[in-house]
Amino acid sequence: MRKPAETSAPLAEEIAQRWSPRALDETGEVSWAQLRSMLEAARWAPSFGNTQPARYLVGRRGDATFGRILGALTERNRSWAHRAGALLVAVMVTRNEKGEIPYAEYGLGLAGQNLVLQAVHEGLAAHQMAGFDPDAIRAGFGVPPEAVPRVAIAVGVPAEPEILGEDRDVARERAPRRRIALGDFAFADTWGSAVPEL
Repeated sequence: MRKPAETSAPLAEEIAQRWSPRALDETGEVSWAQLRSMLEAARWAPSFGNTQPARYLVGRRGDATFGRILGALTERNRSWAHRAGALLVAVMVTRNEKGEIPYAEYGLGLAGQNLVLQAVHEGLAAHQMAGFDPDAIRAGFGVPPEAVPRVAIAVGVPAEPEILGEDRDVARERAPRRRIALGDFAFADTWGSAVPEL
């Protein structure tokens, strides 16, 4: 299901088409080649001083890594994410040989955005989730103390919303995408003053 963004200016196709569906095709495959492209996109994201704080745990449906990531998700997220072709956990490295990594969370966010936009380019959908147990990930994968499991990501082939079953979930999936107006987003002169040229 496509839900392109309604924008006030033209956007790159991947940005306009990116959204976070939960309805995923349980038979749809996410290939290693697609995952490699997504991870390369994340690897080439900007970071403060080229510190590269992003790391990923990666599992494809049916393998042990997928199962362990799925087990760490909240029950609500497991109810739909089991259909994903791949599950990942984005991990933020907070220290390296030079000490604390400045803006590590920002760097991980940039890498994550690259990853999900590449997923769209690959004809896939990616849904990022805060609903998981970081301690279970840390223990299950031997994540070191200087690394913080920050977000889980389900990647898959989009499906029709009815696969979700419950009416409220289907309605939520079909609901229009919304963002605040550009005038409430970009300011000039003083906070809250819209940029006149926009």
